[in-house]
Amino acid sequence: MRFRITTLLMAPLLALGLLQAAPATAQGGPLRITITDGVIEPLPFAAPVFQAETPASSQAAANVTGVIAADLVGTGLFRQLSPSSFISPFTSFAAPIAYPDWRAINAQALIVGAVAVNGDQITVKFRLFDVFAGTEMGDGMQLAGSVGGWRRIAHKVADQVYQRITGEGAYFDSRIVYVAESGPKDARQKRLAIMDYDGANTQYLTDSGSIVLAPRFSPTGDRVLYTSYATGFPQIYMMNVSAVSQQQIATPPGEMAFSPRFSQDGRQVIYSLINGGNTDLYRTDLATGQSERLTDAPSIETAPSLSPDGSKIVFESDRSGTQQLYVMSVNGGEPTRISFGDGKYSTPVWSPRGDLIAFTKQNAGRFHIGVMRTDGSEERLLTASFLDEGPTWAPNGRVIMFSRESQGADGTSSLYTVDVSGRNLRQVPTPTGASDPSWGPLQP
Repeated sequence: MRFRITTLLMAPLLALGLLQAAPATAQGGPLRITITDGVIEPLPFAAPVFQAETPASSQAAANVTGVIAADLVGTGLFRQLSPSSFISPFTSFAAPIAYPDWRAINAQALIVGAVAVNGDQITVKFRLFDVFAGTEMGDGMQLAGSVGGWRRIAHKVADQVYQRITGEGAYFDSRIVYVAESGPKDARQKRLAIMDYDGANTQYLTDSGSIVLAPRFSPTGDRVLYTSYATGFPQIYMMNVSAVSQQQIATPPGEMAFSPRFSQDGRQVIYSLINGGNTDLYRTDLATGQSERLTDAPSIETAPSLSPDGSKIVFESDRSGTQQLYVMSVNGGEPTRISFGDGKYSTPVWSPRGDLIAFTKQNAGRFHIGVMRTDGSEERLLTASFLDEGPTWAPNGRVIMFSRESQGADGTSSLYTVDVSGRNLRQVPTPTGASDPSWGPLQP
């Protein structure tokens, strides 16, 4: 779905300074949240319900405003002020802002907007204000698209607000592909599902006729790799998300192929293959079907993940006697071990920024999601539970999603997110049990 985006030239772009959060504003400078590893006091913002500019747009205006506010509050960096505290009524999108009235209720940011619905088309306009500085933050914007895409437009507005205040990259207008689970724990049915980042708009891509595992988005978000047991043993398939068509990926003769990921250009697949009882990493060119073996050791090599520049691979291996993380050139060669803490390490995933690697760690009967520098330094554990596993990064490299399974015979899997600093642990709503998430790129 495409959207038309227009800049509304109502004010010059505000040059944002870099201020510390908590407090997030200074009366002598522009509004800015700087995200640190410390505790951040959420920034209070006001978001009056967007103005309905046509008779058919009242509900749409309320819906759009609600999603924008939910996106911002969900980051843990923002706190929405109750409309009951508002002094100034919001009556016109173009009306001058009564800054003293908003300062009186300690609104540090103000978001105003308008929505028009005409037939099957919706237009959303918004403006963002730094209340204490008394200035508009950037230009107003107008987004237009089909009525059915109203949630995506709301996410795009929230992304703009988030970027302008934090300086971080956007991530709300993105999707998650995951394994939807149902049935008892000892006979669980699994199928691929896709949803918006916040759990809305769930669609099922496969039925529950065969077990599917570890879906992974392509860099452009139009295809998904996954492992399927449709033939009775694991093989790699690729699905076109929009057409819901699939094909098996050709791999060298072997017992099982699994744990696939796309290369950074989407033209190749890196995966694990069991051949003669040995598990190594391989690479297959999607256009030619030509395959290449990347490791050759009497150990289990799996869960490969490429660096953002495509030059290196991080993977898990038991070549040292226990599951640990290793980094090597994308073309193979001698790997370097980067994990040295207590316990076992698995499912490494390179951050989109290239600065961190997320992983699953098992130690002393507990599972953790953690991050470390790409050389293994500065390891930090972000979560702890009976079973946390399978991290995946948001497009901006600030948030990690993972699956958490509850204990006991009736235990179920759910998806959670956590900030890279270890703050703001939140469950993501899904219609059924959920595991193996893969966070896709921003949608076009």
